[in-house]
Amino acid sequence: MRSYKATTPSRRGTTTISFREHLTSARPHKAFTKGLSKKSGRSSSGRISTRHKGGGHKRRFRDVDFLYNKKNIPAVIESVEYDPNRSSFISLVCYRDGERRYVLTPKGTRTGDVFTVFSEKGEIKTGNRMPLKYIPVGTFVYNVELKPGNGGKIIRSAGSYAEVVSNDAGYTSLKMPSTEIRKVLEYCFASIGQLSNDEHRLVSFGKAGRSRWMGIRPTVRGTAMNPVDHPHGGGEGRQGRGRRRAVSKWGKPTGKGQKTRSPKKYSNSLIVSRRKVGKKA
Repeated sequence: MRSYKATTPSRRGTTTISFREHLTSARPHKAFTKGLSKKSGRSSSGRISTRHKGGGHKRRFRDVDFLYNKKNIPAVIESVEYDPNRSSFISLVCYRDGERRYVLTPKGTRTGDVFTVFSEKGEIKTGNRMPLKYIPVGTFVYNVELKPGNGGKIIRSAGSYAEVVSNDAGYTSLKMPSTEIRKVLEYCFASIGQLSNDEHRLVSFGKAGRSRWMGIRPTVRGTAMNPVDHPHGGGEGRQGRGRRRAVSKWGKPTGKGQKTRSPKKYSNSLIVSRRKVGKKA
């Protein structure tokens, strides 16, 4: 991490990542980039579906391969690069047949390292990818599929990993970063290791303007609004919310340890142990 002297009020407490220690290329591979139009948290109908999004610095989209459909062909890491659209680093890799792709970078790898996507059991080595069935208990994995052949869907953010807990009855139990233990089909693929840029969680923006560069707009407290705008609004001076449960702007329970998960959620049967609120792995 890189910290700064408090030469201005906004510099006090600001921290950034020392990219020079990790990255080997400043410019992306042009063939795998394209323009990225701003959605600003809007749905296909144009209405706000995610609040507090908008603005931000102009970005280019990097086409990252989450499918890993080139099996049993070794690939060498050519460069490690920054991706503005995700928290972990990405790597440009070249397969033995000459094809290049972008993939997520695991922690501890560098240019020149080789990894392979095995269709069956292979070497237990950082970056290698294979079905969960052949990965030993206690191994850290990332970029895990939820359906065989559907591409990695979970464990994709900076520094994250899941731990293989057991293999039984066609399922592999994974301990997630939230401490939740979840069953995944044993023929789903996963990459071995932990994702790069684990210092991402230590970054302190230092000023509101830096949040705006990231496309994050301000969040207004419900208690600061009028009654017409929020269930917590109104009252003279500083008032409590005036109701037992904290709710969202639309009256739905939120935060403060309240259960918001649907009791009929499709994946309830796959969860062996729920996450421990307030604790991290």
